[in-house]
Amino acid sequence: MSTAAVVDYRTDPSRYRHWKLSFEGNVATLAMGVDENAGIRPGYKLKLNSYDLGVDIELHDALNRIRFEHPEVRTVILTSQRDRVFCSGANIFMLGLSTHAWKVNFCKFTNETRNGIEDSSKHSGLKFLAAINGSCAGGGYEVALACDDLVLVDDRSSAVSLPEVPLLGVLPGTGGLTRVTDKRRVRHDLADIFCTTTEGVRGQRAVDWRLVDAIAKPQQFPQVVQERAAKLAEQSDRPANGKGVALTPIAREFTADGVMYPNVGVQIDRTRRNATITVRAPKTAQPTDIAGIEAAGTAWWPFAMQRELDDAILHLRTNELDIGTWILKTEGDAAAVLACDAALQQHAGHWFVREVTGALRRTLARLDVSSRTLIALIEPGSCFAGTLAELAFCADRSYMAILPNEPAQEPKLTLSALNFGTFPMVNDQSRLARRFYEEAGPMGAAQAAIGQALNGDDAAKLGLVTAALDDIDWADEVRLVLEERASMSPDSLTGLEANLRFAGKENMATRVFGRLSAWQNWIFIRPNAVGEKGALKVYGKGEKASFDWNRV
Repeated sequence: MSTAAVVDYRTDPSRYRHWKLSFEGNVATLAMGVDENAGIRPGYKLKLNSYDLGVDIELHDALNRIRFEHPEVRTVILTSQRDRVFCSGANIFMLGLSTHAWKVNFCKFTNETRNGIEDSSKHSGLKFLAAINGSCAGGGYEVALACDDLVLVDDRSSAVSLPEVPLLGVLPGTGGLTRVTDKRRVRHDLADIFCTTTEGVRGQRAVDWRLVDAIAKPQQFPQVVQERAAKLAEQSDRPANGKGVALTPIAREFTADGVMYPNVGVQIDRTRRNATITVRAPKTAQPTDIAGIEAAGTAWWPFAMQRELDDAILHLRTNELDIGTWILKTEGDAAAVLACDAALQQHAGHWFVREVTGALRRTLARLDVSSRTLIALIEPGSCFAGTLAELAFCADRSYMAILPNEPAQEPKLTLSALNFGTFPMVNDQSRLARRFYEEAGPMGAAQAAIGQALNGDDAAKLGLVTAALDDIDWADEVRLVLEERASMSPDSLTGLEANLRFAGKENMATRVFGRLSAWQNWIFIRPNAVGEKGALKVYGKGEKASFDWNRV
């Protein structure tokens, strides 16, 4: 793969083309001013503050800058640098030109970024206000919907809208419909009107229908926004005198068939269409006191590992579409990982430790919703302990080696308290609770084993691994599993894995992801949307879409 074609999710404010980040006291303002000539791919202009993947990569980075570099910030105001235009949503010309895979990855990443806004509000005390200072349509309204408080300028023209059905023949599929009902609790018949009209809803009606929380005349709009931002800040416990941690660049190096980081390695086997992701335990003693943890900053192993793993996941998802199976491995000293877990638990109330925990939570959740087969291999030298054991619990299957003739060399699996709710999936359920359907017996047995170095037989008896294989069968069994997986339809596997990973509990996030998948993988490939005369293809050309009127 040519590195020139690689989408790089790493950036920093000095390279932003689309966002302006400013700070005043405990309020940060993140203002969208999209450079229409700076699309991440050629062939379209990002007019009217419309966005593509590059715009959202910057948004994702800016949110992390606020989380980690500015602990004094309690409220983030999301607004626009453009007069009378807040955001017109995902760029239609980009969608019309993009491959299906590109659209899927784009929508998933934007969805995860919006989920991250809500995650920070729920867990980290970082509150968000959408200052809608102009027209707000489609994905632009979806950005606003992720916020805690929506204020719309009442200038007789600015409106919020989800016009995808009448205008484009698709859906507001990155969470729009679900947040309108589940979060905003807009009455379903009013939502039906809202989502089938192109002009949207403005003024007092937008408040009455619960589409926004408040309106303000242009002259009073800035003052109202600041007052409501200050009120939101009162709900936060982020420290006024906290010392921020600068986000240093993530170091990585491409090899002929992989990418290497200090704590994570990715090795790609293109013939077998799989990638081995190896996460390494800390190699040096890690600080356990707050002063040392703050001084370490991005070098503190839990944070360094998380940033690298997150980048690796995004890189593989976007740039390695043919690699359908990810093999999850670990290596190093389990005691070193468990020591970091103890520090995460002991200092859970400290703002920086809380933010690192949140980042780990979101990265593991990103792994859960990646449309790749996940196979964990627990081999000699592994350290699936505590936080790293979550990788095995993310997996669709996990295999653990046993060595009857060399028991001292057998790999071990060790649970910590963090495996029981610190890193929930997007459905707010721990992976072990998902694994055991929250049944008291197996959950209690697993909790009783916290801190024990479990061999393969013990882990299998507790139901923590799929199978424990002896060294005679190991190579053949693993080879057969990987070859079998590689022979199956990727489409059916994606559907299978998503269904099985999220059995049981549902919430708004799981409904968003489920509906997003249905939207992308059916509506988004139908001729009415992307055919020669489909709405996405003829948009902006002065032609009318030609629809197949059959209901399927």
